[in-house]
Amino acid sequence: MLQDIRQNVQGTAAKIVVGLIVISFSIFGIESILLGGGGGGVAEVNGEEVSPMELQQAVNTAKRRLIAMMGDDVDPAMLDDERLRPQALEGLVAQKLQIQSASDMGLAVSEREIGAVIGSMEQFQLDGQFSPEMYKNLLASSGYTPAFFKHSLSAELVINQARSGIAGSDFATPAELKMNARFMGEQRDMRYLTIPVQRFMGELEVSDAEIEAFYSANQNDFLSEESVELDYIELTPEDFYQPVDDKALRSAFDEELRSGVYATENRVSHILFEAGTGESPGELQARIEAAREALNSGSDFADVAREFSDDIGSSSAGGDLGFTSGEAFPPEMEQAIAALDVGVVSPPVVTEVGTHLILVTERREGEPPTFEELRPGLESRIQQEEAAVELLRTVESLRDITFNAEDLEVPAEELQLTVRQSEHVSRAQAEGLFANPSLLSAAFSEEVLVNGHNSEVIELAGNRFVVLRVRKHHAPEVRPLESVREEIAASIRDNAARQAATAEAER
Repeated sequence: MLQDIRQNVQGTAAKIVVGLIVISFSIFGIESILLGGGGGGVAEVNGEEVSPMELQQAVNTAKRRLIAMMGDDVDPAMLDDERLRPQALEGLVAQKLQIQSASDMGLAVSEREIGAVIGSMEQFQLDGQFSPEMYKNLLASSGYTPAFFKHSLSAELVINQARSGIAGSDFATPAELKMNARFMGEQRDMRYLTIPVQRFMGELEVSDAEIEAFYSANQNDFLSEESVELDYIELTPEDFYQPVDDKALRSAFDEELRSGVYATENRVSHILFEAGTGESPGELQARIEAAREALNSGSDFADVAREFSDDIGSSSAGGDLGFTSGEAFPPEMEQAIAALDVGVVSPPVVTEVGTHLILVTERREGEPPTFEELRPGLESRIQQEEAAVELLRTVESLRDITFNAEDLEVPAEELQLTVRQSEHVSRAQAEGLFANPSLLSAAFSEEVLVNGHNSEVIELAGNRFVVLRVRKHHAPEVRPLESVREEIAASIRDNAARQAATAEAER
């Protein structure tokens, strides 16, 4: 058939058809480019679009919040994008409405105020001082850029201004205050009678016939709990720990010393000058000279930084940038820092960021430890690194083999692993390894429980992996009468006593 198509395509008619198709696609393609194909937003709030990127960022934030609150106990279904997206979109729409309302009121937040708030946030501080490195690292690990974080913080501050203004303008009339005081001071005197159920317990006798009748009528209340007994293979990094030879330890020690971890560290403050919009070089130079004159006249460096510095993050901390061992800042800054004495302000240093006045406030000389001091930590680190590689290699092999295996014995034998067996595991398991929601879900899934297959290799916290298989299934069964006789008798006595107490209360 392919040969027929190939031959027919060479004809004039076929070429005309193909040409028409190409032309139509070209026209519609150009139209979509020129006309834009409509807006790309997922919602519109009074003419302002909610972009797909904003929505995805809100969904990701919701995921991180759930994981932080619930840890390993979080249900994977709760992290599904489709489940989180409607709530995240509703929150974004509400936020934009509030921002628009605040904007209509003329509310705004300055860049300096945003910088002061960021500088005062404890999560960005190290030893009580704002740390630019921690600021950047925490934002990156949370999926934010500094620009996006500042934009989000600005929106939140503006909304809080509106809320505070509304709350602060609340008032009550004298009549409302008088009524509220009367209600708050109102009291009630009550009389009541208590009839204890226990009073009627001793008068009740339960016969065997009543117990048997109750048992026959309510057998669903006496079902045993469904459970499974499992075969499973568990892999942890510790299973792959191997002794580390002395040569590898020596090599790691030498690399550790070369890494610069034990190099001299300098604590640095700076005042940054950036050319503002429309600012001439002369005006920029005038600002730099004004700051230098203030420092020469004896003003504290931190006070001058708060007044003159264009670095929003560090100015609120008196210009403090934390410690550097020679790699944290641009090369021009690092060269100047290395040449400075403690307490001496540098001449203007120009980098691609702007012009800096630099002060070294503290210097810590590096003192490398001995091999014996580092040996335990190096040995542990190398063991963990090598074990992690071997663990992942084994996990990949285990995934391939267990997918088609009829049990876990063959994969275990091939990979030299151990198959373990669990006791009874119920759907409501609350203790031990199989209290983990992911493992419980797999154990009672149709694929594993009904079809009798091996589960997938499931990754748990702490770099642990588990694959399981149902060895025996215990379906719910009605428990024997003798095992529940006392339970039934107690239930009958309780019901009868409550009826007697109710009758006495009505009397």
